[in-house]
Amino acid sequence: MNKKQKKVLARIILAAACMVVFSLLPVEGYLRFGLFLIPYLIIGYDILKKAWKGILNRQVFDENFLMAVATIGAIILGDYLEGTAVMLFYQIGELFQSYAVGKSRRNISDLMDIRPDYANIERDGTLEKVDPDEVAVGDIIVVQPGEKIPIDGTIIEGMTSLNTSALTGESLPREVTMGDDVISGCINMNGLIKIQTTREFGESTASKILELVENASSKKSRSENFITKFAHYYTPAVCGGAAILAILPPLVRMLFLGLSPEWSDWILRALTFLVISCPCALVISIPLSFFAGIGGASSAGILVKGSNYLETLAQTGCVVFDKTGTMTQGVFEVSGIHHNTLPEETLLEYAALAECHSSHPISKSLQKAYGKPIDQSRVTEVQEISGNGVTARIDGKLDVAVGNDRLMQRVGVAYVPCSGTGTLVHVAVNGTYAGHILISDLIKPHAKEAIQALKDAGVSRAVMLTGDAKPVADAVAKELGIQEVYSELLPADKVSMVEKLLGEKATGTSLAFVGDGINDAPVLSRADIGIAMGAMGSDAAIEASDIVLMDDDPLKIARAIRIARKCIRIVYENIYFAIGIKLLCLVLGALGIANMWTAIFADVGVMILAVLNAIRALRIKNL
Repeated sequence: MNKKQKKVLARIILAAACMVVFSLLPVEGYLRFGLFLIPYLIIGYDILKKAWKGILNRQVFDENFLMAVATIGAIILGDYLEGTAVMLFYQIGELFQSYAVGKSRRNISDLMDIRPDYANIERDGTLEKVDPDEVAVGDIIVVQPGEKIPIDGTIIEGMTSLNTSALTGESLPREVTMGDDVISGCINMNGLIKIQTTREFGESTASKILELVENASSKKSRSENFITKFAHYYTPAVCGGAAILAILPPLVRMLFLGLSPEWSDWILRALTFLVISCPCALVISIPLSFFAGIGGASSAGILVKGSNYLETLAQTGCVVFDKTGTMTQGVFEVSGIHHNTLPEETLLEYAALAECHSSHPISKSLQKAYGKPIDQSRVTEVQEISGNGVTARIDGKLDVAVGNDRLMQRVGVAYVPCSGTGTLVHVAVNGTYAGHILISDLIKPHAKEAIQALKDAGVSRAVMLTGDAKPVADAVAKELGIQEVYSELLPADKVSMVEKLLGEKATGTSLAFVGDGINDAPVLSRADIGIAMGAMGSDAAIEASDIVLMDDDPLKIARAIRIARKCIRIVYENIYFAIGIKLLCLVLGALGIANMWTAIFADVGVMILAVLNAIRALRIKNL
């Protein structure tokens, strides 16, 4: 408990002790009233203060107003014990709710611990601690054992193990060495490493994650918006209903039936009606359920940008995947050179030079296979043609085209197809076909399990979209167990295909797209729910997505869906339970069957049960 919660607990204990003692004393009248006023003010002064502020600010109808009116009315009618007890149990419920919110926030506050406090820069042979904002792209920072990596970059010296649990939810350390890319927020476990930064602090992974988490609560789900609107109209309505219950039946008895009006009895029923009608269980437990769901997901390395996305994710009936970097590792290796009219080394040299300005994984694999320093000054007139490849002039005399079948058709060069499985890169020099390079990608370890897990989770349709050639796409889809695959697609074609799939989806279901690259950003935005690979995914993909998988593991897609469905199930359980119990007790209260103690259960008891149910959304170990 924090300091504020401990203070409230002390007030509860003191007020409860006073109530027990005073209820046993043989005193009546004004003395009994004065005695019970002591525990009432101890436990309820802040509620009365909030109710009064609400009246002054013309925001009258809230739970504080209902509690104040009901308890003051009960005390005026002589029910000192009941009036004080209502306020006491209400505060117990509020304390319980505060503790539950704190518990659900703990997962997210742990995530906030990834924020680095400083960065080490080596100056004049000594390490100087500077604010991470002061570090520029390309600077060399030193990360010692036990310290957080403050900014994304590439290791240029040293090797170590990284604790990535705050980002990915995985307890196993990640081994890194010179040349590996590392992201901010990870903890260096054992070795000293030097990192050349590749981003500014504000653009680093840790900063982006913190921004996503901080903004998550601002995006409310349909259920939360419904409850907010419901409470806005519901509270004035029940206040009006209570006023009618207090005034109309006595008048009818007195004027039309000739009976005693029994004002105190009907006013007490109206006050009981007010306590029962307090919408605390709904107003508190619904947002708490979503908050707990987001917190539970974050502890598993699944960042959800808002509760509205949890609601949409729970309805997922179709999942569409990008291939490269999503279902495959994006680690390409040259596996063959065929039909070459030039020496293999020369063909690789021309291909690597033409692709030297590109950061695409295939370009990097060509440069890696060439294995020699690349002089970019030899390359001019570079033109990258989206979905086709690259053309460039090398050494001022060679026009080189490097790309797929479509590029060869575009430049009017007859190409030779390949029977091997992989990405085929054709090379043409001065309008003559020079051969092709076969590049293979590796499927991610859990990719096949991920497809089966989605089927087990009730996802009826899995589709793969890729710009790769049909033989490559078909081979990967077959290995993964995906029946529906569309290949040789340009970025615009992917958007069109997703729009087509959106039109075909079943009513009441949503379509999720999973991707990682810059060219996936438009599709991520167009889908009902966009899921991005956060560790190696592009900034554009992460920005356009609604959910981010921090360790790029596709197996977590099914887990995210299960977490979302559990959260939504809990939300609806609380809605039906709270409204059902309150309606029943409201009827009993209006009929005079339910007393103030029943009202306490209908308000505080239902709220505590709903909050207990809500924090179950934090439990995700078996999902």
